[in-house]
Amino acid sequence: MELGIVETSSTLMTDFLQKCGGYAVVDGGFATELERHGADLNDPLWSAKCLFSSPHLARKVHLDYLHAGASIIITASYQATIQGFVAKGLSEEEAELLLRRSVEIACEAREIYFDKCTEGSFDYIESGNISRRPVLVAASIGSYGAYLADGSEYSGKYGDAVTLKTLKDFHRRKLEAKAYAELLEEEETNIPAWFSFNSKDGINVVSGDSILECASIADSCKRAVAVGINCTPPRFIHGLVLAIQKATSKPIVIYPNSGETYNAGLKQWTKSSGVVVDEDFVSYIGKWREAGASLFGGCCRTTPNTIRAISRDSLQMSLNFLHVLKKKLSGDHVKIKKPGIRI
Repeated sequence: MELGIVETSSTLMTDFLQKCGGYAVVDGGFATELERHGADLNDPLWSAKCLFSSPHLARKVHLDYLHAGASIIITASYQATIQGFVAKGLSEEEAELLLRRSVEIACEAREIYFDKCTEGSFDYIESGNISRRPVLVAASIGSYGAYLADGSEYSGKYGDAVTLKTLKDFHRRKLEAKAYAELLEEEETNIPAWFSFNSKDGINVVSGDSILECASIADSCKRAVAVGINCTPPRFIHGLVLAIQKATSKPIVIYPNSGETYNAGLKQWTKSSGVVVDEDFVSYIGKWREAGASLFGGCCRTTPNTIRAISRDSLQMSLNFLHVLKKKLSGDHVKIKKPGIRI
């Protein structure tokens, strides 16, 4: 499970989706891209290691996804915890600064991207008129299992041994469904959040709990603006979206993995049935959209090429959305401008 926290008011997600043309694109796998750029992530902190060892690579990956068309970039903090940083010899104050730094790096990438937009890119400033899609930064908060660095978040095996109080105490300063929901209320967190869960069977989350029950908990949380699925094989997504829809009317966010299987012992992803290559993701998007999802991206083992393919598909859907909206508005004097596109 992952909790993404985004900036601004509680109406952010619905307003954001409207500005994006009805559908939005989330970024893709982060650790794989860091490794492709030369980062050594063989460490309990995994991708969070880059926050102090190679922040320039984290910024580079964010930029790659922005250039691929992502409208939401997720920070390199999935496996970042105060406890994990302290175990590496940092102080609690330094650990908290690194958590903040993960957001700052993503925001820096967003500013660099907008500053360098050129004609033909997704976002282009022409004749002094700003024509760009909105871009949000989401702070990733991984599960307790991610902190254990033993693959527990994929197996859910720690669930029976860890109490609700333990989870709340663990996450309180950092930020699984019930613990998060209660903390958001107790701490009066005013930053909108989304909950996402992962599944190995297309019916339940990895702990064995019903996806319907988990989605209901997320739906009851006033500060949650979306509910979804992350790091789950693409073949399970359609059924999970249909199940989530029964529990909530909030926007549904989908970012599956490549369909490969994670071997916790070897700390490697291995080939398995149902692997989806970059361009093939597009063939799934339509079904997921029809089922009710409105935000699409990728998780482990997906790449900027994956996101580029999703962006092209979503761009066409946004154009269709705007075309229908334009027809509904009265008078030829009404002009709708899609970021980077003339209609």
